Amino acid sequence: MTTQPRFAAASRLLHWLMAPMIIAMLFIDVVMAASRRYDLLVSIHRPLGIAILVLCVARIVNRFINPPPDLPDTVPSLQRFAAKASHIVLYALMLIMPLVGWGMLSAEHYPIVLYGPVQLPPILPHDLTLYASLRDLHTILAYLLFATFLAHFGAALYHGLIRRDGVFGSMASWEQGTMQFARTNPASIQNSTQTPEPQESAHAHRRQDLRAR
Repeated sequence: MTTQPRFAAASRLLHWLMAPMIIAMLFIDVVMAASRRYDLLVSIHRPLGIAILVLCVARIVNRFINPPPDLPDTVPSLQRFAAKASHIVLYALMLIMPLVGWGMLSAEHYPIVLYGPVQLPPILPHDLTLYASLRDLHTILAYLLFATFLAHFGAALYHGLIRRDGVFGSMASWEQGTMQFARTNPASIQNSTQTPEPQESAHAHRRQDLRAR
């Protein structure tokens, strides 16, 4: 019996570092427009988007250095294709969305403040028509990212709770290989409970000998 190979430690660290950042970004996108704390949310939104951009580049580089493990042979070919396609879309959105937002603020001639006096330079000329187009594109990409994230999250739950094929555990940093083995191999639990039998039988024979004497 074999277990599903795990992702490299760097891959797991980047994954779980970016996951809450993307969730926070999606939440801010939803509530920002109608919130009374719009300025506060925007001040969080900008540096968070740039952080996601930087970490996404790091994940792409890491993916070449530490290729992800193959899916189990039990995964159908259609699901394999869907998994690869969704990862490509997810990486593309994490890379493109911050750049579109950066370009959108540049076209609006809006200062792109990261923290205090630290600002990003504009990457596009001041153009309100271009700004309007990029804003619409940014909104569309946000909805697409939300849908892709839900699909990714649903697939993780499907593998972790229903199939139990080790795919979720390969990325979960808290999952230990021994736990996987015990869960996927019930016979190992039975063997562990049967091992004390020879010792118990030996004690029984000794008690019988003492009674005979």
